[in-house]
Amino acid sequence: MANFSDREAFIPYRRADLIRICIEDGKLSSDDSKQFSHFCEILNAYFHFRFQRRLEDLKNNFAPIDPDADTETLHAPDPTKQATMEEHLVNDFVAVLESANYEKLSEEALQEAFQEESLIPLNTHVDFEDYEPGRVIFYHRGAREETVKTKRFFKTVERRFDAFERVVLMIKFKAKPHFDAKKMVTERLHFTPGKMYVYLYKKIPKFDLDILFPNVNVSMNWKDMIKFGVPAVGALVPIAVKTLPNLILLAGIVVFFTMGPAAAAKWGTSEESMNNLFPILTAILSAGAMLGGYAFKQYMNYKNKRLKFLKNVTDTLFFKNLDCNAGVFHRLVDEAEEEETKEIILVYYFLLTHDGLTKEEIDDLIEKWIEEKFHHRLDFNVDKAFGNLRLLQANNGSGNRSILRVSTDGRCHVLGIQEAKSLIDYLWDNIFSYNRDLAV
Repeated sequence: MANFSDREAFIPYRRADLIRICIEDGKLSSDDSKQFSHFCEILNAYFHFRFQRRLEDLKNNFAPIDPDADTETLHAPDPTKQATMEEHLVNDFVAVLESANYEKLSEEALQEAFQEESLIPLNTHVDFEDYEPGRVIFYHRGAREETVKTKRFFKTVERRFDAFERVVLMIKFKAKPHFDAKKMVTERLHFTPGKMYVYLYKKIPKFDLDILFPNVNVSMNWKDMIKFGVPAVGALVPIAVKTLPNLILLAGIVVFFTMGPAAAAKWGTSEESMNNLFPILTAILSAGAMLGGYAFKQYMNYKNKRLKFLKNVTDTLFFKNLDCNAGVFHRLVDEAEEEETKEIILVYYFLLTHDGLTKEEIDDLIEKWIEEKFHHRLDFNVDKAFGNLRLLQANNGSGNRSILRVSTDGRCHVLGIQEAKSLIDYLWDNIFSYNRDLAV
């Protein structure tokens, strides 16, 4: 069983398609194919109910800190209970993400992504001090490489970059006093202090991860500062040299009117030079206008670049946003349910058609089969699939039965289709036992 650091465990095919491909594989008889479809149907129903419970837990624990809530809270939890609810929320959310085969982006990788230059080169800064400790959760799925053409000087060049097919972000902002201490007007913020936000995005370049944070700030980068400052200084020097005599004369005119002709004479200003006041002022104002106009042009270049960046942010948040807050839970729980049942179905199918394989052999066989059928390489999560298969066991009084059995030599075996269906049906029937309390 090989582990591939450059592959993902995510199976990028629909559950219904995998079931169909298994049946079309030709290793099941016509009757077994029909029974296999029924097995998949009841397996899906059973896991759907299990994940529905997890969804309800997520919604209940999120309710007190939901920024989009439109219902009244009848019994607000005290701080201790709310902290416990948040901890359960985060743990359950991470468990759902991992069930859906999302991967965590480390703090180091996130900071590295922030340092990578975007297609619109500007400085961006995200103040992580605005978030509660341990309440910045960043997961992704579907890593791929893309190429884009950009203008550089006078030629078009291709730039390659990493992108994520799916990105999930959960953050919780600190309470209002934190932002009051920073002298920020909380009414003007794009978020509510003390609340938690959950986002789900699609097709996000790695260098654009920073724009997903609501408190991102934009400023000039060092290239813009050089473009703005150096030419301005360069333009100022000849203008200053040219206008320096006039500036000295202007200073003398000021002295003439404030301290008298005698003092002004030391500056080289006489009553005769006073007659040339208007041309002097015109020359000085013209030089100032030239310098100011150039500075304004450089500043507008920066402003235009900033507007392009903000448009990119708007487009990302509008066109690439799949869901937010409580809606994310619904989508991710559905994805987690799909991924786990797909893994169980594949392991069960291959043990049904290749009895007595080891766990390592099953893992390799599924990865090879996926590559042959779909031309896609993945790192199948056989451990997760085995863990879920072991949950499918019951003791109905006649002994303990399990769909999966591993012998002492590591060989794996599964129940036949009819027995497997019956076992899951038994588990399904005994999720609730209220009818046992009724007199027949």
